[in-house]
Amino acid sequence: MKRTIFLSLTFLFLSSLFPLIHTQAKPMTPSGNVPTFITNQKLTQSNTEFSFKLFSNLVQKSQNENVFISPASMILALSLLYNGASGQTQQDMSQALGFIGLSLDEINQGNQALQNALQKNQEQIQLTIANSLWTRQEVKFNETFLKNSQQYYQAEVSRLNFTDLGSVKTINQWVSDHTQGKITQIIDSIQPEDVLFLINAIYFKGMWQTPFDAKLTTPQTFYLANGKTKQHSMMSREGEYAYLETEQFQAVKLPYGEGQLNFYLFLPKENSHVNRLLEPLNAEQWKQFTGQFRRRNGLLAMPRFKLEYETNLNETLKTLGMNRIFQKADFSKMTNASVEVSEVKHKTFVEVNEKGTEAAAVTSIGIRATSALPSQAPFTMIVNRPFLCVIQDRQTETILFMGTIVNPQE
Repeated sequence: MKRTIFLSLTFLFLSSLFPLIHTQAKPMTPSGNVPTFITNQKLTQSNTEFSFKLFSNLVQKSQNENVFISPASMILALSLLYNGASGQTQQDMSQALGFIGLSLDEINQGNQALQNALQKNQEQIQLTIANSLWTRQEVKFNETFLKNSQQYYQAEVSRLNFTDLGSVKTINQWVSDHTQGKITQIIDSIQPEDVLFLINAIYFKGMWQTPFDAKLTTPQTFYLANGKTKQHSMMSREGEYAYLETEQFQAVKLPYGEGQLNFYLFLPKENSHVNRLLEPLNAEQWKQFTGQFRRRNGLLAMPRFKLEYETNLNETLKTLGMNRIFQKADFSKMTNASVEVSEVKHKTFVEVNEKGTEAAAVTSIGIRATSALPSQAPFTMIVNRPFLCVIQDRQTETILFMGTIVNPQE
């Protein structure tokens, strides 16, 4: 019988660590052995390419439904899992994630530097990252795998008695604490074949560089993808924006804080659909778009919204070429036990209002045993129909969140 691994990636706001009684890695700091972030163009492009492929697949399966994910969380957790893969399993993961041509050291050191560069604790921006491994106490795991998890991903490693009903509560409490209570549960139970829960957590909170005036927020008509309409709270502001307009869409870039992180909002033209924006989108096209924004005066009206999203990523990852991690897996660099991934679970939370954005996400993977220009006229952009939004870090070009909002909720 194969034993199973549960992989959970959590993207969220972090404030304080849950008081742990297990091995705890030292927090990341800009000093010491943590490298300063230096752009690895291949890794950056691979991450962006994977982000759009995964997101596009999920949107295709969720017609006329809100989709909101954290690609960064998924990539970090899958990279951690990649450290335990060997043989054809490793090759399949490398192909799907775009790691071909990169050594394991390059991937780990790149991710270590990336996490260090992403984390910010400023007056207007909070962004922190945490990883944890929860292992069945009677199963032995490879020391190199555990060491890499701690050294490069600052993972907290805990050996638990999985037969104790309190273990479920302990893991879920860690998730809740690292998401400021936005996500309170990632696992329902622990099965006899479960041997490892791998969880990545990121917390983000950003205040708009120029906030919206709440007094100007008014109910307006929002046109849903199914042809119906609803009344919804719309924020509005006149001023100068980084703006881009093509025959297919209008787009604005809204900076958080001093502009280290940005919120991109793409609105398809009235005769188009938000899903059509994704058809040509890849890493190269995205970089081309983000390089074309120009300062321009205009009026922006956009929905205030809050939503929770949850999905199982097993079928999506199989479609992207990672079928082998779920069956006939080779994780011999992780443990001598015969193991495979049982479930990859992803949860997110996001709230966008007049002050800024708060978002959280949890992705879990379980492993089981088997056997604009001054001369241009001001623009008007009324976001009253389904749209695409992306939150990206400027320095590392990492896509932290992305979503299609077809029915905003409050």
